[in-house]
Amino acid sequence: MTTNEKINELRKLMKENNIDAYIIPSGDSHQSEYVSDHWKFRDWVSGFSGSAGTVVVTLNESGLWTDGRYYIQAEKQLKGSEIKLFKQGMKDVPTFNEWLEKNLKEGDSIGFDPKTFSQSNFQKLNKDLSKKKIKFCCVDFSENIWKNRPKIKFDKVFNHNIKFSGFSISEKLEMVRKEMNDLKVNKYILGSLDDIAWLFNIRGNDIPKNPVVMSYAMISLEKAFLFLRKDQLDFETQENLKINNVEVFDYEEISKIVNSLDQNSVVYIDSNKINHFIYTKIPKECVIIEGINLTTKLKAIKNEIELKNLINCQTRDGVATVKFIYWLKNNIGKEEITEMSADEKLEFFRNEQEYFVSPSFDTIAGYGDHAAMMHYKATIDNQYVLKEKGMFLIDSGGQYFDGTTDITRTIVLGDLTDEEKRDFTLVLKAHIGLCSAKFLYGATGSNLDILARYPLWKEGIDYKCGTGHGVGYFLNVHEGPHGFSQVPNTVKLEKNMIITVEPGIYRENKHGIRIENTVVVVEDSETEFGQFLKFNTISYCPIDLDAICIEMLDENEKKWLNNYHKEVYERLSPFLDENIKLWLKNNTKEI
Repeated sequence: MTTNEKINELRKLMKENNIDAYIIPSGDSHQSEYVSDHWKFRDWVSGFSGSAGTVVVTLNESGLWTDGRYYIQAEKQLKGSEIKLFKQGMKDVPTFNEWLEKNLKEGDSIGFDPKTFSQSNFQKLNKDLSKKKIKFCCVDFSENIWKNRPKIKFDKVFNHNIKFSGFSISEKLEMVRKEMNDLKVNKYILGSLDDIAWLFNIRGNDIPKNPVVMSYAMISLEKAFLFLRKDQLDFETQENLKINNVEVFDYEEISKIVNSLDQNSVVYIDSNKINHFIYTKIPKECVIIEGINLTTKLKAIKNEIELKNLINCQTRDGVATVKFIYWLKNNIGKEEITEMSADEKLEFFRNEQEYFVSPSFDTIAGYGDHAAMMHYKATIDNQYVLKEKGMFLIDSGGQYFDGTTDITRTIVLGDLTDEEKRDFTLVLKAHIGLCSAKFLYGATGSNLDILARYPLWKEGIDYKCGTGHGVGYFLNVHEGPHGFSQVPNTVKLEKNMIITVEPGIYRENKHGIRIENTVVVVEDSETEFGQFLKFNTISYCPIDLDAICIEMLDENEKKWLNNYHKEVYERLSPFLDENIKLWLKNNTKEI
């Protein structure tokens, strides 16, 4: 079926059920950013494959709301369909709540799947449309029209060894219970998969490239309950959970257990991460306290064992990335290299490294104007063959038992235009501006975001996305609660937080440039005015000197780049053969 035919089938069901608007979000029943194929109903209906976006269908119109990472991609993928693109964040563009409030009549009905709709989204929708006295209908239409829908994936669950995790399950539960006591709550319901995987030291493969397990959890002051497919647990993991006094239940039992809570329970939830279906199972007599998941900040601040492991992981990942760039530079023009074959070659080099498990996300490998799409994904039908000119952007990462990596390099393949070199240098200045920051404790990522944007803003340039995100530890590549963005964020940057720095310039139909490293927050100096912090870069890979207009850099920027390249060479050279080591020496030389 075409997109329009799928929407017409959906409208038939809406009419049969007296529903005037139907909302299809991106997430699964755990509000995951990346989801397994079973949960890609929005993708199936609309043809838009980006990781973030919401489709709304009324009896007469339909729209897709997505952010700046996907504007170009969405326009291409929606072409030929009736779906109108709403560019979130742009001037005079309504949210889908505002659009529904304007287009629905009093007493109309809105339908949605309560398992894929977060409780916070429901609360906001209900509040925003309260004047219209809208009725809500919890119904999943996907099974009715999506024939041959993939099954929910339940893969093997394995133990993440304490030599990698640093803390046992019991130690982590103790941290959580301390937070619960401080908040005077006695039950804590968890729905987010990365939080659960971290807390119980388990990993899996239920979402491609995200080593998480389809699961729920509930913590009391005395007991811990884990809900997953018990037949997927290996023996070691079963024993480890038993030793740490974790009771295991089947995945589907969560709603029954929640519904049977004592009416005196004081329940803590993160309404952004608990779906509406589970929320409605909490007995009405219970007191509910909402806030960010207690585990989210705990896992965002890496422990010393995690940090030590991560430095080793990043070094091995840097070795793989340098081998790839060396191969690419030496083979371009000699053999056919496509965006996809380049991606496969980089994965080959990562696969040589100890503890490698999988890529950490779908590689963004874009040549020429394809790189202008921030989250472009090459396919057999649309990919380019790389030529000996211009630039190639590759944003990639690896999942290792001892860490998760995320790095972007924009690589020179041949002659560049003056605009390309100027844009590359501006992005480098933006990158250095943030990486070299010294800041007072209490600053947030939104406070510091301007340090990356300012060199671009001076030239009338901007990028329509955040500047960086937290990174999981053998977990999701995107992790909160901290990040660099213009969107206000009240989370203070703390010592041992990991975060990416990835400014860029994206010129539609021309080129895209991004330079991304991962940094760790460390202490700098303490003065009479307080504790100052700074960033140490822990991604190790040269930044292409052939793309830099050196005269655009000031002395401090040159010093930062020279010092960074010196560390890259010192860390990676012991693991490289003589030819690549010589190449790396030349490509990390002082400017």
